[in-house]
Amino acid sequence: MIFRNKTPLIGLMLFLTSTSFAQNFQGKAYYFSKTSVDMDSWGGQNMSEDRKKQIADRMRSMFEKTYILNFDREASTYKEEEVLEAPGGGRGFGMWGSSFSAGMQYKNIKSQQYLQDQEFFGKQFLITDSLSKLDWKLGTETKQIGQYLCMKATAVKTVDEFDWRSMRRKPKSKEVKDAEVQKDSTVTSVSEDIEIPKQIEVTAWYTPQIPVSQGPGDFWGLPGLILEVNTDKTTILCSKIIMNPQEKVEIKAPEKGDVVSRKEYNETVKKKMEEMRSMYGGRRNKRRN
Repeated sequence: MIFRNKTPLIGLMLFLTSTSFAQNFQGKAYYFSKTSVDMDSWGGQNMSEDRKKQIADRMRSMFEKTYILNFDREASTYKEEEVLEAPGGGRGFGMWGSSFSAGMQYKNIKSQQYLQDQEFFGKQFLITDSLSKLDWKLGTETKQIGQYLCMKATAVKTVDEFDWRSMRRKPKSKEVKDAEVQKDSTVTSVSEDIEIPKQIEVTAWYTPQIPVSQGPGDFWGLPGLILEVNTDKTTILCSKIIMNPQEKVEIKAPEKGDVVSRKEYNETVKKKMEEMRSMYGGRRNKRRN
């Protein structure tokens, strides 16, 4: 991790705030995640307005969620807040959609450990990895988020090949013939119709008033708690912070599930996608015949 453009302001804020925290403090932060949906890029220009609204609402239910980050000086857990569904309601696209929504994520700054429990088609996985390090560039720009003064940092992040928040339909070109395939080194091909950028720009806002190197999701590594993250089409914003809550939460690593690497988990997902494509493709061909 490389910090650049450090300013005297950051050092002063860290000095003033570090003395105000007890050695064994704990915090809880609530985040709201929102992803913009461009229906036209998913073929929406050929849909009725009612159909377009129906699909957009279902996609938003996948992406617009509230998360809770429990953190101390060394570790954190980040998971979706549990809510009761309205009768007849549904989250996203059922089991398939929920498979791309991250389960509880555990980050340990001291051991550089990253764990994520994830259910996929009824099977429990425990994805294990080391913390991904971003080359943060610290800026001097500031803004207020609630009662906290935040500072700006930027980085370039490699995108996971199954991050649905950045997925998009492949552009159709009249110049591409049946036997020709255009290859773009900046994107990853998820399927015949879907692609995802290999890298995206990240803008984060962190507060040295809470001097922990934690943040939402897999974001971390700044000299203060990250309160806002903007990545591609997604914004994650902190809406509430409780310092030293009366009810302490044990911040511990998940243990249940088949232990796999991120690469092994993605291979499992890819294989399932191919099975489903073959199954539904076969059904379509039978109907045509």
